[in-house]
Amino acid sequence: MATLLDTLKKGAEYLQRHEVDEARLNMELLIAHVLKVGRMQLYLDFDRPLTEPQITSLRELTVRRGKGEPLQHLLGTVEFCDLEFLTDSRALVPRPETEELTHYLLSLIWPDRAAILDLGCGSGVIGIALAHHLAARGGARVTLADLSSDALSLASENAARLLPAAIAVETIKSDLFSSLGDARYDLIVANLPYIPRSAETALSREVLRDPPVALYGGETGLEVMEQFLAAAPDHLLPGGKIAMEFGIDQGAELARLAEDHGLSGVTLRNDLSGIERFLFATKTP
Repeated sequence: MATLLDTLKKGAEYLQRHEVDEARLNMELLIAHVLKVGRMQLYLDFDRPLTEPQITSLRELTVRRGKGEPLQHLLGTVEFCDLEFLTDSRALVPRPETEELTHYLLSLIWPDRAAILDLGCGSGVIGIALAHHLAARGGARVTLADLSSDALSLASENAARLLPAAIAVETIKSDLFSSLGDARYDLIVANLPYIPRSAETALSREVLRDPPVALYGGETGLEVMEQFLAAAPDHLLPGGKIAMEFGIDQGAELARLAEDHGLSGVTLRNDLSGIERFLFATKTP
């Protein structure tokens, strides 16, 4: 009977042949998932024999990973801001840069019961993480909005799973602000589609498994964000802020548009890789 170490070696070799980055780490995570143990436990159990059902399950998952299915879809969860979110093909797989943005927002001071809109919420990671971590700091009233019904269903599952009943979030299907009426917020955070259609052929196999509506921002990649910046000021309270993530080389044009639409204190920040990635701006009181 095959041991855990045998299976790990063969699976990692298979993934490497199929051009999967970090093949051994991927295989370790798949084995830990099937065995329902932490990854570090594997190093104590290398001689453990695997059952036939376990081998069959791992074989299926390994083949799917080799074909480019995202690891997060196979595992079914992703860690984000110390919370374990459900993730699948209904919404964009959360990116490390988005987690950076959320951590930065949590480092700021917000009013008690701050009104927060997570626009283009996808699986709800930003809004739910803010609701969870701000609960001990006066709380927040969080709205999750997205054009995709599938994404909203996943966000609702994550909210029910991760937030206690006392912390309620609202979910609204909306094309940008179209269904939000005259609601106004202390913070609008937006991770909107920003990839140009022309860049589709340059995307990885894994990214191409994400919903197209969450990826493509028009011919230039800026169109959706341009519409957002034009409408956002009317949905901010005095002194309210916007925070948004964007793609490479898009910051200067977005900063200009934010200023053109009357926002002040426009600031661009780099991500941890040194790439200009985030825009922040304020509605003058």
